[in-house]
Amino acid sequence: MKFNTIAIVAAEGPEAQKALTSLSQRYETVASKEADIIVALGGDGFMLESLLGNIKDIKPVYGMNRGSVGFLMNAFKEDDLLERLENAEPADIHPLRMTATDTTGAEHQGLAINEVALLRQTRMAAKLRIEIDGIERMAELVCDGALVATPAGSTAYNVSAHGPIIPIGAGVLALTPISAFRPRRWRGALLPETATVAFHVIDPTIRKVNATAGFTEVSQVARVEICRDPDTTVTLLFDPEHDLEERIFKEQFLP
Repeated sequence: MKFNTIAIVAAEGPEAQKALTSLSQRYETVASKEADIIVALGGDGFMLESLLGNIKDIKPVYGMNRGSVGFLMNAFKEDDLLERLENAEPADIHPLRMTATDTTGAEHQGLAINEVALLRQTRMAAKLRIEIDGIERMAELVCDGALVATPAGSTAYNVSAHGPIIPIGAGVLALTPISAFRPRRWRGALLPETATVAFHVIDPTIRKVNATAGFTEVSQVARVEICRDPDTTVTLLFDPEHDLEERIFKEQFLP
Protein backbone atom coordinates (compact mmCIF):
# COMPACT_ATOMS: atom_id res chain seq x y z
CA MET A 1 0.00 0.00 0.00
CA LYS A 2 1.38 3.40 -1.00
CA PHE A 3 1.43 6.16 1.60
CA ASN A 4 3.29 9.37 2.39
CA THR A 5 2.44 10.07 6.02
CA ILE A 6 1.59 7.99 9.09
CA ALA A 7 0.00 8.72 12.43
CA ILE A 8 0.60 6.59 15.51
CA VAL A 9 -2.08 6.39 18.21
CA ALA A 10 -2.13 4.31 21.36
CA ALA A 11 -4.43 3.01 24.07
CA GLU A 12 -3.95 4.32 27.60
CA GLY A 13 -2.31 1.15 28.94
CA PRO A 14 1.37 1.26 29.94
CA GLU A 15 2.53 -1.17 27.24
CA ALA A 16 0.78 0.79 24.50
CA GLN A 17 2.07 4.13 25.79
CA LYS A 18 5.63 2.79 26.02
CA ALA A 19 5.42 1.57 22.43
CA LEU A 20 4.02 4.93 21.30
CA THR A 21 6.97 6.79 22.84
CA SER A 22 9.51 4.45 21.27
CA LEU A 23 7.99 4.42 17.78
CA SER A 24 7.46 8.19 17.75
CA GLN A 25 11.17 8.62 18.31
CA ARG A 26 12.07 6.32 15.44
CA TYR A 27 9.56 7.33 12.76
CA GLU A 28 8.30 10.63 11.43
CA THR A 29 4.61 11.04 12.21
CA VAL A 30 1.79 13.52 11.69
CA ALA A 31 -1.61 14.08 13.29
CA SER A 32 -4.32 11.53 12.46
CA LYS A 33 -6.28 13.99 10.29
CA GLU A 34 -3.20 14.58 8.13
CA ALA A 35 -2.08 10.96 7.80
CA ASP A 36 -2.56 8.47 4.97
CA ILE A 37 -2.36 5.52 7.38
CA ILE A 38 -2.98 5.19 11.10
CA VAL A 39 -0.94 2.80 13.24
CA ALA A 40 -2.96 1.76 16.31
CA LEU A 41 -1.19 0.35 19.37
CA GLY A 42 -3.37 -1.55 21.83
CA GLY A 43 -5.91 -4.37 21.78
CA ASP A 44 -8.97 -5.19 19.74
CA GLY A 45 -11.12 -2.68 21.61
CA PHE A 46 -8.74 0.12 20.74
CA MET A 47 -8.63 -1.02 17.11
CA LEU A 48 -12.42 -0.79 16.90
CA GLU A 49 -12.30 2.61 18.58
CA SER A 50 -9.70 3.81 16.06
CA LEU A 51 -11.75 2.58 13.10
CA LEU A 52 -15.03 4.07 14.29
CA GLY A 53 -13.35 7.26 15.46
CA ASN A 54 -12.16 7.96 11.90
CA ILE A 55 -15.35 6.84 10.17
CA LYS A 56 -16.04 10.30 8.70
CA ASP A 57 -12.45 10.68 7.47
CA ILE A 58 -11.82 7.11 6.44
CA LYS A 59 -8.21 5.96 6.62
CA PRO A 60 -6.76 2.46 6.70
CA VAL A 61 -5.68 1.32 10.16
CA TYR A 62 -2.74 -1.00 10.87
CA GLY A 63 -2.86 -2.37 14.38
CA MET A 64 -0.02 -3.75 16.48
CA ASN A 65 -0.90 -5.72 19.57
CA ARG A 66 -0.12 -4.02 22.85
CA GLY A 67 -3.27 -5.32 24.52
CA SER A 68 -4.51 -8.80 25.39
CA VAL A 69 -6.09 -10.97 22.68
CA GLY A 70 -5.21 -8.86 19.66
CA PHE A 71 -7.29 -10.80 17.13
CA LEU A 72 -7.54 -7.75 14.86
CA MET A 73 -3.92 -6.74 15.42
CA ASN A 74 -0.55 -7.58 13.90
CA ALA A 75 2.42 -8.68 15.96
CA PHE A 76 4.28 -5.82 17.62
CA LYS A 77 7.76 -5.09 16.26
CA GLU A 78 9.56 -1.77 16.21
CA ASP A 79 11.79 -2.59 13.25
CA ASP A 80 10.84 -2.21 9.57
CA LEU A 81 7.49 -0.53 10.26
CA LEU A 82 7.44 1.41 6.99
CA GLU A 83 8.21 -1.72 4.99
CA ARG A 84 5.46 -3.63 6.81
CA LEU A 85 2.96 -0.89 6.04
CA GLU A 86 3.87 -0.91 2.34
CA ASN A 87 3.44 -4.69 2.16
CA ALA A 88 0.28 -4.86 4.28
CA GLU A 89 -2.85 -6.32 2.72
CA PRO A 90 -6.20 -4.55 3.17
CA ALA A 91 -9.38 -6.09 4.54
CA ASP A 92 -12.39 -3.93 3.71
CA ILE A 93 -15.39 -4.24 6.01
CA HIS A 94 -18.86 -2.74 5.72
CA PRO A 95 -20.15 -2.09 9.24
CA LEU A 96 -23.66 -2.68 10.49
CA ARG A 97 -25.92 0.32 10.92
CA MET A 98 -28.30 0.31 13.88
CA THR A 99 -31.40 2.46 14.06
CA ALA A 100 -32.83 2.14 17.57
CA THR A 101 -36.16 3.67 18.59
CA ASP A 102 -36.59 4.08 22.34
CA THR A 103 -39.83 4.05 24.31
CA THR A 104 -40.20 7.83 23.93
CA GLY A 105 -40.14 7.52 20.14
CA ALA A 106 -36.66 9.04 19.74
CA GLU A 107 -34.37 7.49 17.11
CA HIS A 108 -30.68 6.77 17.66
CA GLN A 109 -28.07 5.76 15.07
CA GLY A 110 -24.94 3.69 15.58
CA LEU A 111 -22.33 1.77 13.59
CA ALA A 112 -20.82 -1.58 14.55
CA ILE A 113 -17.91 -3.46 13.02
CA ASN A 114 -18.43 -6.63 15.07
CA GLU A 115 -22.07 -6.84 16.12
CA VAL A 116 -25.25 -5.10 17.21
CA ALA A 117 -26.54 -6.62 20.43
CA LEU A 118 -29.75 -6.36 22.47
CA LEU A 119 -29.60 -7.22 26.18
CA ARG A 120 -32.24 -7.39 28.90
CA GLN A 121 -31.87 -4.86 31.73
CA THR A 122 -34.18 -6.27 34.40
CA ARG A 123 -34.66 -9.51 36.31
CA MET A 124 -37.22 -10.53 33.68
CA ALA A 125 -36.29 -12.12 30.38
CA ALA A 126 -36.59 -10.06 27.23
CA LYS A 127 -39.32 -10.89 24.75
CA LEU A 128 -38.46 -10.07 21.14
CA ARG A 129 -40.40 -10.32 17.88
CA ILE A 130 -38.12 -10.75 14.87
CA GLU A 131 -38.74 -9.52 11.32
CA ILE A 132 -36.43 -10.14 8.37
CA ASP A 133 -36.92 -7.84 5.39
CA GLY A 134 -40.35 -6.90 6.70
CA ILE A 135 -41.56 -10.49 7.17
CA GLU A 136 -42.20 -11.81 10.67
CA ARG A 137 -39.98 -14.85 11.22
CA MET A 138 -40.44 -15.32 14.97
CA ALA A 139 -43.43 -14.05 16.92
CA GLU A 140 -41.74 -14.32 20.31
CA LEU A 141 -38.18 -15.08 21.41
CA VAL A 142 -37.82 -15.28 25.19
CA CYS A 143 -34.16 -14.68 25.98
CA ASP A 144 -31.47 -12.60 27.63
CA GLY A 145 -31.00 -10.88 24.28
CA ALA A 146 -29.94 -11.36 20.67
CA LEU A 147 -27.27 -10.10 18.31
CA VAL A 148 -26.48 -9.69 14.64
CA ALA A 149 -22.80 -10.20 13.78
CA THR A 150 -20.63 -9.56 10.74
CA PRO A 151 -18.09 -12.15 9.55
CA ALA A 152 -15.34 -10.02 11.10
CA GLY A 153 -17.22 -10.00 14.40
CA SER A 154 -18.37 -13.59 14.30
CA THR A 155 -15.40 -14.76 16.41
CA ALA A 156 -16.14 -12.24 19.18
CA TYR A 157 -19.34 -11.99 21.29
CA ASN A 158 -21.15 -14.10 18.69
CA VAL A 159 -18.98 -17.13 19.47
CA SER A 160 -19.50 -16.65 23.22
CA ALA A 161 -23.24 -16.86 22.53
CA HIS A 162 -22.63 -20.12 20.56
CA GLY A 163 -23.10 -18.47 17.18
CA PRO A 164 -21.34 -19.69 14.00
CA ILE A 165 -17.94 -18.50 12.81
CA ILE A 166 -18.36 -16.94 9.36
CA PRO A 167 -15.53 -16.77 6.80
CA ILE A 168 -14.76 -13.36 5.35
CA GLY A 169 -16.43 -13.06 1.95
CA ALA A 170 -19.20 -15.56 2.79
CA GLY A 171 -21.81 -12.88 2.17
CA VAL A 172 -23.86 -13.68 5.28
CA LEU A 173 -24.64 -12.29 8.74
CA ALA A 174 -25.22 -14.28 11.93
CA LEU A 175 -28.44 -13.80 13.88
CA THR A 176 -27.72 -15.36 17.28
CA PRO A 177 -29.89 -15.56 20.40
CA ILE A 178 -28.34 -14.98 23.83
CA SER A 179 -29.49 -17.58 26.38
CA ALA A 180 -32.71 -18.41 24.56
CA PHE A 181 -35.42 -19.86 26.83
CA ARG A 182 -38.20 -20.21 24.25
CA PRO A 183 -37.89 -21.58 21.62
CA ARG A 184 -35.45 -23.57 23.76
CA ARG A 185 -33.56 -25.26 20.94
CA TRP A 186 -33.37 -22.32 18.54
CA ARG A 187 -29.72 -21.56 17.84
CA GLY A 188 -30.16 -18.66 15.43
CA ALA A 189 -29.94 -18.19 11.67
CA LEU A 190 -27.59 -17.23 8.87
CA LEU A 191 -28.93 -14.35 6.79
CA PRO A 192 -27.91 -12.78 3.48
CA GLU A 193 -25.68 -9.78 4.09
CA THR A 194 -28.31 -7.65 2.33
CA ALA A 195 -30.98 -8.55 4.90
CA THR A 196 -32.57 -6.00 7.20
CA VAL A 197 -33.31 -7.34 10.68
CA ALA A 198 -35.88 -5.68 12.95
CA PHE A 199 -36.31 -6.57 16.61
CA HIS A 200 -39.54 -5.44 18.27
CA VAL A 201 -39.37 -5.47 22.06
CA ILE A 202 -42.56 -6.85 23.60
CA ASP A 203 -43.59 -4.88 26.73
CA PRO A 204 -40.54 -2.56 26.47
CA THR A 205 -41.44 -0.45 29.52
CA ILE A 206 -41.61 -3.55 31.74
CA ARG A 207 -39.11 -5.89 30.09
CA LYS A 208 -36.49 -3.22 29.47
CA VAL A 209 -33.87 -3.84 26.80
CA ASN A 210 -30.71 -1.95 25.85
CA ALA A 211 -29.11 -1.99 22.40
CA THR A 212 -25.42 -1.50 21.59
CA ALA A 213 -23.63 -0.87 18.31
CA GLY A 214 -19.92 -0.30 18.64
CA PHE A 215 -19.55 2.49 21.19
CA THR A 216 -23.20 3.56 20.95
CA GLU A 217 -25.57 2.29 23.64
CA VAL A 218 -29.28 3.06 23.75
CA SER A 219 -31.44 2.26 26.78
CA GLN A 220 -35.08 1.20 26.88
CA VAL A 221 -35.45 0.43 23.20
CA ALA A 222 -38.79 -0.47 21.66
CA ARG A 223 -37.54 -1.33 18.16
CA VAL A 224 -34.10 -1.92 16.68
CA GLU A 225 -33.42 -2.15 12.95
CA ILE A 226 -30.08 -3.49 11.71
CA CYS A 227 -28.64 -3.61 8.22
CA ARG A 228 -25.25 -3.69 6.56
CA ASP A 229 -24.16 -0.21 5.43
CA PRO A 230 -22.83 -0.63 1.86
CA ASP A 231 -21.91 3.05 1.63
CA THR A 232 -19.46 2.92 4.55
CA THR A 233 -16.18 1.00 4.43
CA VAL A 234 -13.47 0.61 7.04
CA THR A 235 -10.09 -0.81 6.07
CA LEU A 236 -7.87 -2.90 8.33
CA LEU A 237 -4.31 -3.68 7.26
CA PHE A 238 -2.62 -7.01 7.95
CA ASP A 239 0.79 -8.53 7.40
CA PRO A 240 0.57 -10.92 4.39
CA GLU A 241 1.38 -13.99 6.49
CA HIS A 242 -1.32 -13.23 9.04
CA ASP A 243 -4.37 -11.93 7.19
CA LEU A 244 -7.85 -11.67 8.69
CA GLU A 245 -9.39 -14.34 6.45
CA GLU A 246 -6.82 -16.91 7.60
CA ARG A 247 -7.29 -15.96 11.27
CA ILE A 248 -11.04 -16.45 11.11
CA PHE A 249 -10.60 -19.75 9.27
CA LYS A 250 -8.23 -21.03 11.95
CA GLU A 251 -10.71 -20.14 14.70
CA GLN A 252 -12.96 -22.94 13.46
CA PHE A 253 -10.33 -25.54 14.38
CA LEU A 254 -9.28 -24.35 17.81
CA PRO A 255 -9.73 -26.87 20.64
